[in-house]
Amino acid sequence: MKKSTIGIIIVIALIVIWAISGYNGLVNEEETVNNTWAKVQSDYQRRSDLIPNLVNVVKGYAEHEKGTLESVIEARSKATQINIKAEDLTEESLKKIQAAQSELSSALNKLMVVNERYPDLKANEQFKELQVQLESTENRIKESRNQYNDAVKKYNIKVRKFPKSILANLFGFSKKPAFEADSDAQKAPEVKF
Repeated sequence: MKKSTIGIIIVIALIVIWAISGYNGLVNEEETVNNTWAKVQSDYQRRSDLIPNLVNVVKGYAEHEKGTLESVIEARSKATQINIKAEDLTEESLKKIQAAQSELSSALNKLMVVNERYPDLKANEQFKELQVQLESTENRIKESRNQYNDAVKKYNIKVRKFPKSILANLFGFSKKPAFEADSDAQKAPEVKF
């Protein structure tokens, strides 16, 4: 065999190995993004499951705050109706989720004000435990969102950097959207008594 033929075979083999390795790396990164998105959804579900318990406990102690409780129930209902799979994530769908979750957070903040207004609620151990669980859940959601954004950043860098961008375009890997803070998140919440 000629040296030029052997050289061509070696170059082709190296390109094939690079392409396989690059493709598999992109698949791994995309699956990491999908997995971290699933964790965000899991944390949203945990919060959603916890809210009915919180509402039931508070209902018994704060019947006169019915409007606040109803807004929590309504916001929870809206938030749980939106379910988007990782492969269907777009900027628009992410904004829908964020808006619903933001509305739920706002309603929950109002519910926490009820706790401050009525000390007898504060003394209730069940309410305290549920409040701790809810705070823990909110922290989990924040951490899951951060992990998701980290995974998206890593994935998007790989998809956009040359020469992997060639493989990404060739095999249909595209940029993923990241979580962004709501415009209202810039303002500190106002608490009135």
